Amino acid sequence: MKILHTMLRVGDLDRSVAFYSEVLGMQELSRKDYPHGEFTLVFLGYGPKETHPTIELTYNWGVDSYDLGNGYGHVALEVDDLYGTCDSIRDKGGKITREPGPMKGSDHSIAFCEDPDGYKIELIEKLP
Repeated sequence: MKILHTMLRVGDLDRSVAFYSEVLGMQELSRKDYPHGEFTLVFLGYGPKETHPTIELTYNWGVDSYDLGNGYGHVALEVDDLYGTCDSIRDKGGKITREPGPMKGSDHSIAFCEDPDGYKIELIEKLP
């Protein structure tokens, strides 16, 4: 078994695709409209779906926001330079919700950012 993707429902597909591609550097891998179901799926990631987990953005036509509830935690991304990544996210209009620094009870550094729909993304500095 392997993880294939994480699905997020989004209220503005173009805004969300721009965030994941322009701010986080993912590539749009596929996009398909489902007219009979009135939704669009876009898959983004850092490599081909066959070998890399992806983010699936689901846009239900006519729905512009969702209640995130309290069950969702976050998606985690490993980064080479945590402070530089946070600066880059800010420079591109992204929102850092937890500044870079050690995780509580650890020397391992993390930060959090938020996508346009309010989903949290943990940034974990790659260990040497």
